[in-house]
Amino acid sequence: MSFTSITHTCQYNEEDGSIRMYLRGRPVVLHGPSDQDTLDPAKVAPPPQNKLKLEWVYGYRGKDCRNNLYLLPTGEVVYFVAAVVVLFNVDEQCQRHYTGHTDDVKCITVHPNKLVIASGQCAGHDRVDARPHIRVWNSVSLATLAVIGAGHIEQAVACLTFSRADGGSLLACVDDGPDHIITVWEWQRPDKGHCLAETKCSVDTVVAAEFHPLDRNQIVTCGKGHIAFWTLDASNVLYKRMGIFESRDKPKYVTCLGFNHTGDVISGDSNGNLIVWGRGTNTVAKFVRGVHSGSVFSVCARKDGAVVTGGGKDGRVVLFDSDLNPTATETVIEGHYGGVRVIAEGRGSQLYIGTTKNCILQGDVELGFSPAVLGHVDEVWALAAHPSLPQFVSAGWDSLLQLWDGLSHSTVWSKDIEERAQCSAWSSDGSVIAVGCLSGKWLVFSPESRQLLAQHVDGTEPIQTIEYSPDNKLVAIGSRDNFIYIYQVDDECTRYSRLGKCLGHSSFITHVDWSQDSQYLRSNSGDYELLYWNATTCRQVPSASAMRDVQWASNNCPITFTTVGVWPESADGTDINSCARSHDSRLVATGDDFGKVKLFAYPVTQPKSLCHQYGGHSSHVTRVRFLADDTRLLSAGGNDTALMQWLLD
Repeated sequence: MSFTSITHTCQYNEEDGSIRMYLRGRPVVLHGPSDQDTLDPAKVAPPPQNKLKLEWVYGYRGKDCRNNLYLLPTGEVVYFVAAVVVLFNVDEQCQRHYTGHTDDVKCITVHPNKLVIASGQCAGHDRVDARPHIRVWNSVSLATLAVIGAGHIEQAVACLTFSRADGGSLLACVDDGPDHIITVWEWQRPDKGHCLAETKCSVDTVVAAEFHPLDRNQIVTCGKGHIAFWTLDASNVLYKRMGIFESRDKPKYVTCLGFNHTGDVISGDSNGNLIVWGRGTNTVAKFVRGVHSGSVFSVCARKDGAVVTGGGKDGRVVLFDSDLNPTATETVIEGHYGGVRVIAEGRGSQLYIGTTKNCILQGDVELGFSPAVLGHVDEVWALAAHPSLPQFVSAGWDSLLQLWDGLSHSTVWSKDIEERAQCSAWSSDGSVIAVGCLSGKWLVFSPESRQLLAQHVDGTEPIQTIEYSPDNKLVAIGSRDNFIYIYQVDDECTRYSRLGKCLGHSSFITHVDWSQDSQYLRSNSGDYELLYWNATTCRQVPSASAMRDVQWASNNCPITFTTVGVWPESADGTDINSCARSHDSRLVATGDDFGKVKLFAYPVTQPKSLCHQYGGHSSHVTRVRFLADDTRLLSAGGNDTALMQWLLD
C-alpha cells in the first residue's frame, strides 16, 4: 500500500518494516524498530491533545522601524516584533499579544481614545491574508475591529496615523511602494473601510506621517530630502505644500516629527538640527542647530509642554522647555543598547526609549535608564534549553550570547562573544554552554562566570550543530564542510581532545542525535541523508537496519522513522529547519521556512499526520526546543530576531 502525492511519496515495506520516503525525488529509506506494528500509510494520525499558547515574546523591532512604542492607559507599553504586537506591563511583568497579522508588522499607531490600535504589515507567506494590510483592533479585548487596504497597499504599510482633532474617525496610511501612496480611510465604515482620498506622496522614502493634533484636515509627512504639509479639502482631495528650507540647511533626511503645545510642527533631521514650522505654514519659524551629532530620530512633546529629543548616533536624550530652549538636562544611553530610535512618554517624568539595537529602556532624563526589553539585532540561529532548569541560551549573527530565565522572562546575562553564532548546546549536566560559530570556531563558556573555558577551530565553514553525549564524555560538532568532528571531554567540560572526524556525508551536516548509551550518532545532511556512526571510532555504521532498535536521547534529526509525518506533502527537504522531541517522548515540535511552529503527537510514523500549527514568527523558524520539564516550548525566528515562548496546555 502506498500514499502518493506530488513530490512526497511514501511506501511501506511490510517485510523489513521500512518506509521509503521521497524528498525532491530522492529516496530515503527509514527502518522502524523491530517491534513496530504494521503501518498503513494511507491512515491519518490525529493531532496531539496538547496545544500551544503564546506566553512570552522576547525582543523588539527598533533596528529599522520608527514610531512604534506607546504607553497605554492600562499601564502597558505597546510595540511589535516579528508578526506579533506585544502589550507589556513592565511593572507587573506580564504580556498580552495581538496575533492577527500573518507577517512582519512594520508600524503601529494609537487612536486618540487610547483604546484602539492600528497596525500595518508587509506581504506575507500565506496564500490567505498574504497581501499587505492594516488591522484596527481593541487593545483591551484584542478583538479585530477592521481589516483595511488589502489589494490597495503595495509591498508594506510604512506609516499610519489616526486623525486627532475629530476624535479619530480617519486613518491615514503611507505605503512602501515606489510612489509611497498616501491614502485616507474612514476606517469605521462597515464596507471594510472607505478610502476617502488617495494620491502619490513622494518618489523618495517616507519615514513618518502624522495628523495635526488640532486640525482634522492637516497631515504632515517627512522623509528623504523633504517635509510635506497636506490639506484634505471639502471634496476629499489631498493638496501638498513642500516645506521650504534655506538651501544650506536642507537635510538629506527629515527623520522625525512632533507637535508643540501651540500646534507648531517640530521636525528633526539627519544633520542633528530641530526646525519649528509655524502652524498652518510651510516655512521655518525657528531653527535649533546641532542638537545631536548625527540624526535626530525622535521628538517627544510631553504633556507639560517640554520637548525631549533622542539621537540615533550619539545616544543622547536632551530635554528642552516648551519654546525649545535647552534646559541643560540630558543623559546618554549606554552604547551597547544602541542609539535612540523612539521616545515615548510614560507616567509623570518617566520615558520609554526604543533603541536601534532592539532594546526598550525605561527611566527619566535626570535619573537615567535601565532595560525593560532586551533582544537580538541580527539573525538568531542558536537556541538551547538547560537540561534541568527553566533557563535557555540564544545566540545569533549579532555575536550576542544571552542567558534567559523562562519563568521570570528576563535576561540573566548578555555577552558579546565577538563571533557570529550559528548553534549552541548545554553539556548534559548544565555546567557549560558550547557555541558553534560561522567562522568554524566553537567556544565553551561557563554559565556562572561567563568566562571562555575553551575554544577550537574545525575547518573554515560554519558549525551547524553541536551536541554533548548523554554521559558528557563526548561532543559532536557538525560542520557545513560535510564532516562531524568528535571530541573527548575532560576536566568537567573544560578540556577537549579530538578523537577524529566522521567522513561519509556528501552535503553539509544539518542535525545530529546521540544514542542514550552515548555509543552512536545519527545525522542528517543537506541532501536528505540519514547516516549512523560509531562515536568512539568515528566510523560509519553501514547497515542502517542494524540500528533500528537503538534508543535515541533526542530527535533533533527530522529525517527519521519516528518523524516521517512531520514532512508536508509538498516538502522539498529544506523546509523544516528544526525538530525537537519532548523529554517525555509524547510530542514533537518543528520550525519551518514559512514562519510556522507545528506540534505533533510522537512518534510521527504515519506519513499523513495532523498537527497544530502556530504563526507569530515572520521569518524562517531556525530552532525549536522544549524546556527541561516540557511545560514550555521555545522558538527562534531567524531574520525576525524574536524568541517566542509557548505554554503547553
